[in-house]
Amino acid sequence: MREILRSADAGTIIEGEVATIGRVMAIRRHGGMTFVDIHDDDLRLQCQFRLDGIGEEGYNFLRRYVERGDFLGVAGSLFYTKMGELTLQAERMSLLSKALYDLPGSWYGLSNVETRYRQRYLDLLLNPDVRDLFRIRSRIISGVRAFMEARGFLEVETPLIQESYGGATARPFTTRVNYLDETRYLQISPELYLKRLTIGGYNRVYTICKNFRNEEIDVTHNPEFTMMECYQAYADYNDIMELTEGLISTLARDIHGSTVVRYNGARIDLTPPWKRVTMYDALKEIAGIDVNNLDDVEVEEILQDCDPDNYRKLMGRRGYNRGLFIAQLFDHFCQSSLIQPMFVIDYPKETVPLCKNHREDPDLIERFELFINGMEMANAYTELNDPVLQQRLFQEEMSRARGGDADAHPYDEDFLEALRYGMPPTGGLGVGIDRLVMLLTDNTSIKETILFPMMRHRDNGQ
Repeated sequence: MREILRSADAGTIIEGEVATIGRVMAIRRHGGMTFVDIHDDDLRLQCQFRLDGIGEEGYNFLRRYVERGDFLGVAGSLFYTKMGELTLQAERMSLLSKALYDLPGSWYGLSNVETRYRQRYLDLLLNPDVRDLFRIRSRIISGVRAFMEARGFLEVETPLIQESYGGATARPFTTRVNYLDETRYLQISPELYLKRLTIGGYNRVYTICKNFRNEEIDVTHNPEFTMMECYQAYADYNDIMELTEGLISTLARDIHGSTVVRYNGARIDLTPPWKRVTMYDALKEIAGIDVNNLDDVEVEEILQDCDPDNYRKLMGRRGYNRGLFIAQLFDHFCQSSLIQPMFVIDYPKETVPLCKNHREDPDLIERFELFINGMEMANAYTELNDPVLQQRLFQEEMSRARGGDADAHPYDEDFLEALRYGMPPTGGLGVGIDRLVMLLTDNTSIKETILFPMMRHRDNGQ
């Protein structure tokens, strides 16, 4: 079909018999003549069937048995109708595959949008915009690979089934390896394995992988999601900020031809450099809260008053923790107002046990998160490479776990053993691919960017 339409675009018609295949998407009957639109890979060709063209037996078969959704092979000659439409005059026809269900006659008016996600095949079949979106997603992933490899990064794979999960604050999915009779976990992050590779001598590594986190499902979270994570030796979080700016602005130019995009009604300028602000300064500028001049009682009272649900959650996890409470105040007061790309840097040390202490303030760590239109797009550190400190932080996390904190980072002795052999100064970055696709396709739900998002089982009222 592509060759036929390409020739038509060039102003010529292929002489002699031509043949094509495709799915029947429309049937229009006019007395002794029937028009059938067949589609294949976003291409459409009108076919004309006449009684004197395919014979009485073939024509009756077409009228009686061929329906929307069926796959046909059609051979004949090309001509233009009076309306100027290229048409294949059918002389032979074969029914290649039969659809037992007729295609929906109306799609765009469905009131339950979740039906689109459950039956994504129909969504793709009947909605060209959705097909285009996932082609763009493929281009974005290819663009990520091209960008990283042009900068000397080696693509690697990490195990999705792990003996000890780690690298993030998240609850895992648990599975059982029957042959070993042992419990394993689905990967929540590739971080600790990528760091092992950095220890092993690969100075620049990255992976594009699936992560699995047994947590919330909403417009920006899906328990199974795609991540690009990379590690660069002899780099810190300042270098990684420049890498992040380059990656996302390059992808925007590749997809849209510009570093300015529209997202959720806002004009987003992705032209580097992007603004950088410390978490404490963001709280002061946006919420008028100067945490440096607040004692612990005042910090706790503010969070309890403004965000009682998360206050109770944090108190239930660990009790009062100044750094975590300050980070939650930032989430509550600041995150949604960060529309243009912004690196929020220098987090309280209590927020992550895998990050190097700040070179100027021991109460902080060299971490940043990238926010665009109120959505976290990336997370990065100057990586902790001190095995003694890393062991102590893991021990503190295990103490919290014994106290009932289900989100505490597990103790990973195998990673510590690798770290004791020495890891170079390293910067690391994680970018959510699904959210990146959201940004570059102007979609406000992560379900729109994942072909098969997680849904509640039909038997549970859906």
